[in-house]
Amino acid sequence: MKSQLTLDQKYDFYERSVQNAEGEISFMHDEYKRIYGHRPFIFREDFCGTGAMSCEWVKQDKNCEAYGVDLDPEPIKMGIVRHFSKLDKSAQKRVHYLQQNVMNAKTPPADVVCAFNFSYFIFKSRKEMVKYFKAVRKSLKKQGVFFLDIFAGPESQKLVTDVRKLKNLTYYWECQHFNPFTHDCTFAIHFRDGKGKKHNNVFTYHWRFWTMPEIRDILIEAGFSKTVVYWEGDDDKGNGNGVFTPAEDAENCDAWVSYIAALT
Repeated sequence: MKSQLTLDQKYDFYERSVQNAEGEISFMHDEYKRIYGHRPFIFREDFCGTGAMSCEWVKQDKNCEAYGVDLDPEPIKMGIVRHFSKLDKSAQKRVHYLQQNVMNAKTPPADVVCAFNFSYFIFKSRKEMVKYFKAVRKSLKKQGVFFLDIFAGPESQKLVTDVRKLKNLTYYWECQHFNPFTHDCTFAIHFRDGKGKKHNNVFTYHWRFWTMPEIRDILIEAGFSKTVVYWEGDDDKGNGNGVFTPAEDAENCDAWVSYIAALT
């Protein structure tokens, strides 16, 4: 049964349950400054969706500029309504939505490029992934960083559903298919709204499930000089505390999310 959510509800639920634009922009900004010793200004958000992070980026400084790249016109349209329209006129001049392919998007050289929410898993062959990472490498300045997120852990390859309750919203992350030979997989996001109505398959993803060592190797093959992995710390109850620091070894939890920074 097709979900009866409006477009605004659809993207509101997604952003409330999946995204933390302010926190992720702060993380990338701080890590870039730690690595290179100065502030980044030009940002490119690949697979930008609503461009929430691009709009957040320009709030940092009057010299900050952002380019959001996505092929799908629907989230771009909603991003203009939900985020771009709420910026002042000065900030609006510094946000650019581009309905283009990330493989050949035309943007000025960036300090930071990101591909979050595992969006780059859409590329299912090594050849495609190398091509994409090379395109990102070419789009960066001499002192640039490409940030990605990645998830894994034994449970992430099982046909299970992760459930998380938020205020007036329940979020479901379901692995619907996983082929151990090819790592072809299908994941879906469902929601239960504040009135108790379930909305199934609001977002579906047909990906290849890439592993951390594969992605790090391909980044180096694509011309990046170094990769840094950021691992999340634990709180008092053994759950993630939202603080990510560089690491080269960690306990293989049932399911985890991490960040990778690739340096030019």
